[in-house]
Amino acid sequence: MSTPPPYRPPMGQGPFRPALNGFALASLLVGLLCLPPLGIVFGVVALVQIARKGERGRALAVVGLVVSVAMTAVLVLGAGRYGGTVLGRLGPAREPVRVEGELTGIDELRAGDCFNVPGGDLLEEDPFIYRIDCGRVHDAEVTSTSPLALTGSPGTTKLKEAAAQACWKAQDAYAMDTWALPPYAEMFYFAPTGETWRDGDHGLLCVIGTPDREHRGSLRKDSGTLTADQVALLGVLNGTDQVLGDGPRRELGVALAEYRSWAREVDGALGAEAGLLRGVVSRPGVGPAAQALLKEVEAAREQWQRAARAGKPEEFRRAWDAALGATTIDTEKSLRGAYGLSTRVPDWLEEFPGDSDGGSGSGSRSESVGYTVGNAR
Repeated sequence: MSTPPPYRPPMGQGPFRPALNGFALASLLVGLLCLPPLGIVFGVVALVQIARKGERGRALAVVGLVVSVAMTAVLVLGAGRYGGTVLGRLGPAREPVRVEGELTGIDELRAGDCFNVPGGDLLEEDPFIYRIDCGRVHDAEVTSTSPLALTGSPGTTKLKEAAAQACWKAQDAYAMDTWALPPYAEMFYFAPTGETWRDGDHGLLCVIGTPDREHRGSLRKDSGTLTADQVALLGVLNGTDQVLGDGPRRELGVALAEYRSWAREVDGALGAEAGLLRGVVSRPGVGPAAQALLKEVEAAREQWQRAARAGKPEEFRRAWDAALGATTIDTEKSLRGAYGLSTRVPDWLEEFPGDSDGGSGSGSRSESVGYTVGNAR
């Protein structure tokens, strides 16, 4: 009997090749791209299946297993090194502390709203806000909500300065009779930081804070609650206060040009005040007080004009001292009384009636600024 010829595979077919194990490839890809611990699992499964089924991919599974182990080690070390820092920055999740009022977002507040914050702490960076009727005890009253009028990428310091200036103006427009504000009332603001500004937060919230007393009632005294004559007088008086309080921050000896420019601004504000007073000197009831203040204002203007022409710091200082000495609190107090306004002299005006030692011209309200940088909830 003849022996049959050996088997030959049909034309076009080669010897049988085992299939590539899918877990071997998955181990490498997963270990490199997303979940190294899962890559370890896939690598072990691949080696077991390859040994049992005779599949291809053992070298690939070994490489995937090694890569996955290495990447897992990197993740563990990174988590140990940076995890504490990240958690520390995030801080524990906070729950609202219940106080009187309705929990409200800062972007929902409007001028005239009153609100409370936990513990009365208006300097808390990120306080919970509870809106409440102004007739009840409250910590603060909103004077203005608006975007900050700045462009570019201002730093936190510049944002603070712009916020304070804008909020003083807002407060003077909201509570025009500044002498009527209680002595415990202070200006506060919620403004963005340099970082949050770059993220698109440009909002400014200005408030009058009264957290140190159980204050009830609105402090609003604006053009809607005062007479036209009162509004006109307070407009020029507050305008002068604003200019005086916004003097140069650098020393006189190194910034004489800035001080001369400021002196011209003060003279302009006093000029507006003098113009109003001239129009009422013959009016019954207010004429004598207006005439007395007009005389002082004109004397002060003469000295501010001298200061604006000063060629040396010493000349400016002498004119400055003379200008501050030309006006008295009692004269303005009499005129305010004649107009039916508050005659209680504010603490800041009694303590800082004006000085020429450098810095802000009036030495006044800038001393009591309270501020909060960051967003409230």
